[in-house]
Amino acid sequence: MPLYHKLGQIPPKRHTQFRKPNGDLYYEQLFGTIGFDGMYTNSYHVHRPTMVKEIKNQYSVAPKIAKNNNIQSYRLRGFQVKPENDYLESRKIVLTNSDCHIVLAAPKKSTTDYFYKNTDSDEMLFIHRGSGKLRTMLGNLDFKYGDYLIIPRGMIYKIDFDTEDNRLFIVESHRPIYTPKRYRNWFGQLLEHSPFCERDIRRPEELETHDETGEFLIKIKKKDEIIDMIYASHPFDVVGYDGYNYPYAFSIHDFEPITGRIHQPPPVHQTFETDAFVVCSFVPRLYDYHPQSIPAPYNHSNIDSDEVLYYVDGDFMSRNDIEAGHISLHPAGIPHGPHPGATERSIGKTDTQELAVMVDTFKPLMVTEEAMKIADDKYYQSWL
Repeated sequence: MPLYHKLGQIPPKRHTQFRKPNGDLYYEQLFGTIGFDGMYTNSYHVHRPTMVKEIKNQYSVAPKIAKNNNIQSYRLRGFQVKPENDYLESRKIVLTNSDCHIVLAAPKKSTTDYFYKNTDSDEMLFIHRGSGKLRTMLGNLDFKYGDYLIIPRGMIYKIDFDTEDNRLFIVESHRPIYTPKRYRNWFGQLLEHSPFCERDIRRPEELETHDETGEFLIKIKKKDEIIDMIYASHPFDVVGYDGYNYPYAFSIHDFEPITGRIHQPPPVHQTFETDAFVVCSFVPRLYDYHPQSIPAPYNHSNIDSDEVLYYVDGDFMSRNDIEAGHISLHPAGIPHGPHPGATERSIGKTDTQELAVMVDTFKPLMVTEEAMKIADDKYYQSWL
């Protein structure tokens, strides 16, 4: 997110002496992306962030592919993913390609005995059910139903849940996640016609600073493997930082829909982008107001992208037999559109209360074994 942020104590000039009250130096760390060409943050640590004591277990969490070359439309019943206690073990990759993993998770417990760092991917966590606190090396964020949490790759974090009833829709992106450039001016500021603005972005305002040494387990994800590393100091020992690379939150309820006289194309719902996929938010909105308008979407061919729609809540006008937590996959190469009867039902309607998250990928998605456990194998015939 191209928005400068400063938290805690920092020296007046970067890469200069910054001393503790006892006269010792704080340890500066550049936390950057795309080499030295992308967004970065300079943080200042009580202890060296490099003190590895031991490297222990290493195990694969790579998805197991059920369908490598898929052209079949699927419906996945997301709430059939069984809750699990552990946050990482609860994460089930259902769709994947070389650019991203699309994940469902129903964690019951907070992360208490380890920290987590994903070095492969930026993470977008959408909170469907649950509330709590995201705790990171660069500060904390409270979250609740409808929040997007954007966690840059390499960010060390824990996640605390208020209850055991949690449902997350997650995208792990091998490319950086940004706000849409079509809604930013050449300085990076969100434009007047953007469906959200900087006021809607929640940045960390609570910084934990732990001056502790001992043994601290960080589970690090790299190349679809988890590696257990023991560090000699607490990862949350930052006294201050500034820059552009940090976690932030944005609520889908703060997305202001763009409407028109006739049906608007999906890009008006765009919320985030990478160079490999886009994320859109479908929110309650007025329908098209041309006297002959058809509110239901027209049939369209996804020639260049797979379309994934995660249904959150409300009335899903264009689909039959769709419930909260379902995922529809409409692959590239074949047309899709409203279910039989949906177009006719939409005529004369004035608004919708639907809430959904869409991910359009520019490379085909593979269907995993986890997806097949919750798949409706007959969904592709539901237009007959």
